[in-house]
Amino acid sequence: MSEFKRLREKVLPNLLDARCERRNYRKHPIDSDSPYRNEELVDIIALNLKGKNYYSRHDNPPYYESIPGSISKLYLRRSVAERLVKVENRLNPMGLRLFIHDGLRPIEVQRHFHDVWMPARVKEWHPNMDDVRVVEEVEKYWARPADTDASPSPHATGGATDLTLSFIESGDMLYMGSTFDDVSVLAHTDYFEHFADSRRFSDTEARANRRLLYWVMAEEGFVNNPNEWWHFCWGDQMWAKLTGERAAHYGVALFP
Repeated sequence: MSEFKRLREKVLPNLLDARCERRNYRKHPIDSDSPYRNEELVDIIALNLKGKNYYSRHDNPPYYESIPGSISKLYLRRSVAERLVKVENRLNPMGLRLFIHDGLRPIEVQRHFHDVWMPARVKEWHPNMDDVRVVEEVEKYWARPADTDASPSPHATGGATDLTLSFIESGDMLYMGSTFDDVSVLAHTDYFEHFADSRRFSDTEARANRRLLYWVMAEEGFVNNPNEWWHFCWGDQMWAKLTGERAAHYGVALFP
């Protein structure tokens, strides 16, 4: 069996435990003495990885505008980026490559979505919801902006990345069953494990492609946010909490 076929047919693990474990991950300790603690940031383009910062673009549904405070470059911690290169090298013989949407994220972007954009959407959908519940709903998908080095939002560390897969020859993205940044259960990594209709090619294709992305990343040591099929991390608090590591490697990263 080819590697491509094997990974597309490999059923995802039960992610319910991961959803439970993910709660309060930002209380997990960060090792101030970790050898990775002050690791440098690298521009992914320098390592021949492909991507375009989603939030600086205008062709970025559902926003269709460059987000205030966004940058065009994609930075990640060196160890994270080098692991992505290993994933890329594994994908290339399958005719595939990674396409990266986001890495280190300015706090202004995080604050825009957490404080402004997403609360407005929640209030549209649930006009009678009180403020506490609005915040709870927002934080299912948008972490609080980094406020202290002990509790950074994942994308403030340089250890988290948002990505998908594309075909090398055409450059087209593989079908994943939802848009990037969808804020519903449709974005849950294992959605199509439970709700795919085998008579719908769209469902079975999305399920197979999410499996492929999940396993090719997980087998290189990355952890997936179970609420977002596109979000993977290494070295941050979510990674440490979900893998049982005593402490995370990365706190807040400073832009070069």
